[in-house]
Amino acid sequence: MPKGKIPTLSAAVSNVGTMIDFNNGSLFKLSPCHPGDVAGEVAPLFVPEENLLAAFKGVRDFVAFTNKRLIAVNIQGMTGRKRDFTSLPYSKIQAFSVETAGTFDLDAELDLWFSGLGKVRLEFKGQVDVRWLSQLIASHVL
Repeated sequence: MPKGKIPTLSAAVSNVGTMIDFNNGSLFKLSPCHPGDVAGEVAPLFVPEENLLAAFKGVRDFVAFTNKRLIAVNIQGMTGRKRDFTSLPYSKIQAFSVETAGTFDLDAELDLWFSGLGKVRLEFKGQVDVRWLSQLIASHVL
Protein backbone atom coordinates (compact mmCIF):
# COMPACT_ATOMS: atom_id res chain seq x y z
CA MET A 1 0.00 0.00 0.00
CA PRO A 2 1.42 3.45 -0.88
CA LYS A 3 2.68 5.41 2.08
CA GLY A 4 0.18 7.94 3.38
CA LYS A 5 -2.83 6.31 1.72
CA ILE A 6 -5.66 5.55 4.16
CA PRO A 7 -7.87 2.60 3.21
CA THR A 8 -11.53 3.48 3.34
CA LEU A 9 -14.63 1.35 3.24
CA SER A 10 -15.68 1.76 -0.35
CA ALA A 11 -18.30 0.49 -2.68
CA ALA A 12 -15.67 -0.49 -5.24
CA VAL A 13 -14.88 -4.11 -6.02
CA SER A 14 -11.26 -5.25 -5.88
CA ASN A 15 -9.56 -6.79 -8.90
CA VAL A 16 -8.97 -10.12 -7.14
CA GLY A 17 -12.55 -10.91 -6.19
CA THR A 18 -15.75 -9.46 -4.90
CA MET A 19 -14.60 -8.41 -1.43
CA ILE A 20 -14.91 -4.71 -0.70
CA ASP A 21 -11.70 -2.96 -1.72
CA PHE A 22 -10.50 -1.22 1.42
CA ASN A 23 -7.63 0.39 -0.52
CA ASN A 24 -9.88 2.32 -2.89
CA GLY A 25 -9.98 6.03 -2.20
CA SER A 26 -13.67 6.51 -2.87
CA LEU A 27 -15.96 5.92 0.05
CA PHE A 28 -19.59 6.17 0.86
CA LYS A 29 -21.01 8.07 3.78
CA LEU A 30 -23.08 6.06 6.19
CA SER A 31 -26.31 7.17 7.84
CA PRO A 32 -28.04 5.43 10.74
CA CYS A 33 -30.88 3.09 9.88
CA HIS A 34 -33.07 0.78 11.93
CA PRO A 35 -31.28 -2.57 12.47
CA GLY A 36 -34.46 -4.33 11.36
CA ASP A 37 -33.97 -2.83 7.89
CA VAL A 38 -30.89 -5.04 7.33
CA ALA A 39 -31.52 -7.94 9.73
CA GLY A 40 -32.94 -10.20 7.03
CA GLU A 41 -29.73 -9.87 5.02
CA VAL A 42 -27.17 -10.45 7.77
CA ALA A 43 -28.96 -12.70 10.29
CA PRO A 44 -28.36 -15.86 8.21
CA LEU A 45 -24.61 -15.26 8.69
CA PHE A 46 -24.80 -15.11 12.48
CA VAL A 47 -23.16 -17.64 14.77
CA PRO A 48 -24.96 -18.76 17.95
CA GLU A 49 -25.48 -15.93 20.43
CA GLU A 50 -24.65 -13.23 17.86
CA ASN A 51 -27.01 -10.24 17.87
CA LEU A 52 -27.44 -7.23 15.60
CA LEU A 53 -26.81 -4.02 17.55
CA ALA A 54 -26.68 -1.20 14.98
CA ALA A 55 -26.79 -0.60 11.24
CA PHE A 56 -25.74 2.18 8.89
CA LYS A 57 -26.55 2.59 5.21
CA GLY A 58 -24.89 4.25 2.26
CA VAL A 59 -26.66 4.68 -1.06
CA ARG A 60 -26.85 0.92 -1.67
CA ASP A 61 -24.31 -0.66 0.66
CA PHE A 62 -24.52 -0.97 4.42
CA VAL A 63 -22.55 -1.86 7.54
CA ALA A 64 -23.98 -3.89 10.42
CA PHE A 65 -22.50 -3.94 13.92
CA THR A 66 -23.13 -7.10 15.93
CA ASN A 67 -21.90 -8.08 19.36
CA LYS A 68 -19.08 -10.05 17.66
CA ARG A 69 -18.12 -8.24 14.44
CA LEU A 70 -18.72 -5.66 11.77
CA ILE A 71 -20.34 -6.91 8.56
CA ALA A 72 -19.83 -4.71 5.49
CA VAL A 73 -22.25 -5.48 2.66
CA ASN A 74 -21.38 -4.46 -0.89
CA ILE A 75 -24.43 -4.58 -3.16
CA GLN A 76 -23.26 -5.15 -6.73
CA GLY A 77 -24.61 -5.04 -10.25
CA MET A 78 -27.50 -3.26 -11.88
CA THR A 79 -30.16 -5.30 -10.11
CA GLY A 80 -28.43 -5.43 -6.74
CA ARG A 81 -29.02 -9.18 -6.42
CA LYS A 82 -25.31 -9.97 -6.12
CA ARG A 83 -23.92 -9.13 -2.69
CA ASP A 84 -20.55 -9.39 -0.98
CA PHE A 85 -20.52 -9.83 2.80
CA THR A 86 -17.20 -8.90 4.42
CA SER A 87 -16.83 -9.99 8.04
CA LEU A 88 -14.52 -7.88 10.22
CA PRO A 89 -14.28 -9.53 13.67
CA TYR A 90 -13.67 -7.32 16.67
CA SER A 91 -11.06 -9.86 17.81
CA LYS A 92 -8.81 -8.74 14.92
CA ILE A 93 -8.92 -5.03 15.82
CA GLN A 94 -5.53 -3.84 17.07
CA ALA A 95 -6.44 -0.16 17.58
CA PHE A 96 -9.27 2.25 16.82
CA SER A 97 -10.06 5.95 16.96
CA VAL A 98 -13.15 8.12 16.63
CA GLU A 99 -13.51 11.66 15.35
CA THR A 100 -16.70 13.45 16.24
CA ALA A 101 -18.47 15.88 13.93
CA GLY A 102 -17.51 19.52 14.23
CA THR A 103 -19.10 22.87 13.51
CA PHE A 104 -18.19 22.97 9.82
CA ASP A 105 -17.29 19.30 9.30
CA LEU A 106 -20.57 17.51 9.94
CA ASP A 107 -19.16 14.04 9.35
CA ALA A 108 -17.91 11.72 12.07
CA GLU A 109 -15.26 9.08 11.44
CA LEU A 110 -14.34 5.73 12.92
CA ASP A 111 -10.87 4.37 12.12
CA LEU A 112 -10.16 0.71 12.81
CA TRP A 113 -6.79 -1.05 12.47
CA PHE A 114 -7.19 -4.77 11.71
CA SER A 115 -4.35 -7.27 11.87
CA GLY A 116 -3.63 -8.52 8.36
CA LEU A 117 -5.79 -5.84 6.71
CA GLY A 118 -4.59 -2.48 7.98
CA LYS A 119 -6.62 0.65 8.54
CA VAL A 120 -10.30 0.83 7.65
CA ARG A 121 -12.18 4.13 7.87
CA LEU A 122 -15.93 4.48 8.19
CA GLU A 123 -17.43 7.93 7.61
CA PHE A 124 -20.80 8.79 9.06
CA LYS A 125 -23.04 11.68 8.06
CA GLY A 126 -25.69 13.22 10.21
CA GLN A 127 -26.24 12.57 13.89
CA VAL A 128 -24.24 9.42 14.66
CA ASP A 129 -23.06 8.71 18.18
CA VAL A 130 -19.50 7.58 17.40
CA ARG A 131 -18.74 7.58 21.12
CA TRP A 132 -21.29 4.78 21.52
CA LEU A 133 -19.60 2.91 18.65
CA SER A 134 -16.27 3.43 20.41
CA GLN A 135 -17.71 1.95 23.62
CA LEU A 136 -19.17 -0.98 21.68
CA ILE A 137 -15.82 -1.78 20.09
CA ALA A 138 -13.89 -1.22 23.32
CA SER A 139 -16.16 -3.64 25.17
CA HIS A 140 -15.13 -6.39 22.74
CA VAL A 141 -11.48 -5.44 22.16
CA LEU A 142 -10.15 -4.44 25.59
